[in-house]
Amino acid sequence: MEKDTRTNTAALLAIASAIMLLHVLTNKRYGFHRDELQVLSDARHLDWGFVAYPPFTAFVERIGLSIFGLNRVGLRLFSVIAQGIVIVVSGLMAREFGGGRLAQITAALAVALSGLPMFEGTEFQYTSFDYLWWCLIAYFVIRLLKTDNPRWWLAIGAFVGLGFLTKYTMAFFAAGIAGAVVLTRTRRFLASAWLWAGVGLALLLFLPNLIWQVRHGFVSLHFLQHIHVRDVGQGRAHGFFRDQFIICVNLFAVPLWIVGLISFLRDQRYRMLAWMYLIPLVLFVIGKGRGYYLAGGYPMLIAMGAIAGERWIGALPRVRRRAVEAVFFVGLGAYGLFVIAIIVPLASSGPLKDFALKNNGDLREEIGWDELVKTVASIRDSLPPKQREKAGVIVGNYGEQGAIEILGGAYHLPPPISGTNSAWFRSYPAQAPSTLIVVGWSPKGADETFTSCRLAGHNGNTLGVRNEESEDHPDIFVCGGPRRPWPDFWKEFRRFG
Repeated sequence: MEKDTRTNTAALLAIASAIMLLHVLTNKRYGFHRDELQVLSDARHLDWGFVAYPPFTAFVERIGLSIFGLNRVGLRLFSVIAQGIVIVVSGLMAREFGGGRLAQITAALAVALSGLPMFEGTEFQYTSFDYLWWCLIAYFVIRLLKTDNPRWWLAIGAFVGLGFLTKYTMAFFAAGIAGAVVLTRTRRFLASAWLWAGVGLALLLFLPNLIWQVRHGFVSLHFLQHIHVRDVGQGRAHGFFRDQFIICVNLFAVPLWIVGLISFLRDQRYRMLAWMYLIPLVLFVIGKGRGYYLAGGYPMLIAMGAIAGERWIGALPRVRRRAVEAVFFVGLGAYGLFVIAIIVPLASSGPLKDFALKNNGDLREEIGWDELVKTVASIRDSLPPKQREKAGVIVGNYGEQGAIEILGGAYHLPPPISGTNSAWFRSYPAQAPSTLIVVGWSPKGADETFTSCRLAGHNGNTLGVRNEESEDHPDIFVCGGPRRPWPDFWKEFRRFG
């Protein structure tokens, strides 16, 4: 038995290592994503909170910057490790349910070859760590229910607290846990000091960010309301149920999570896990959440579904069993390869790159930032000496801000002036520039906002990739100062994005 356990663990580690190696070998291609540039900018201005998200991800990337500098493979390594842990823990959840080698490997592979987990290893974003916390919390709940040891509430509380320091949608999973306790026999733990100690630990971990929110007028709540209205208006919440089948989970693993959910509902001991999925599902549907928000709820369902599948297939005749296994794993692998071709930057040129850029908007948003910064630097260098000395760069969105701040150091560009998200709190220079290189404005917007504007360059990329920068912000201007005094301009310059 001990030998089997070691062998099974080795198999899980091998699957995780293979996926991690894939990311390490490919994460150097293209460039930083606009969201990554924002995180790197915030990492240089550490605080207990930021407008767009809690502090955990920026803190991790500050460590990454100190170790790896601007090496993309190094900076993305933390996300890669997080997804490796998710793969192993998915297999371990199947083991906790009593699954053998087939169930454990099935659970690990099904999660590893799903769209959202695969994406989370390609970039460093708060979603990468949020996904990990959901998975670990589910594992600790399984341990709680299996052992009836209330001390597991401390681990649950600790990772709920980390979740709130990572992404505020942890509130939906916390609501699922609370509702599941009330609706199942685990309500007996309400009389346990360990449960309340776990709640206290979660609140204690979240407290610094909560204090930051109070001091900043709960600005993140206003940000999230703005972003939600934008997403709904742009149709980003459409296809929520479709995404549960083709993005959150490998299409060939859909029967596993459906059977897993049914199994949880029928199992008195583990019914709490069903409600931990269903309650967030209902809340996201009512609130018009985006499809990937629920992705962290699937590893536990897949793990239980793998158990049911192992038991079912074990009762089949050998020839039929082998045929079913072959069809399932071939299908799982084929869909996984399709996902990898879309999500992972496998090639630096050729048909695979063209296919990925055509089908993956996130990869397109990694193109052109170095060229933008180089163009801005050349415009700055073309200015007359007196203008150059007092020139600043003002940007319209957080991607441009992060690019100028993070990549502009190589060209000795000044820190960007930005009113987007947390950059607004950093204000404008004490000695306000008299000449501005304006990035991220339309010609009409630039003329209405600044004085004496002239077209000075274009924002695009040599690959001809159509993305937000090349399509929506193609022009770069040189202008005088704002038409209104800087203090008045700044009050109206605040943006969410």
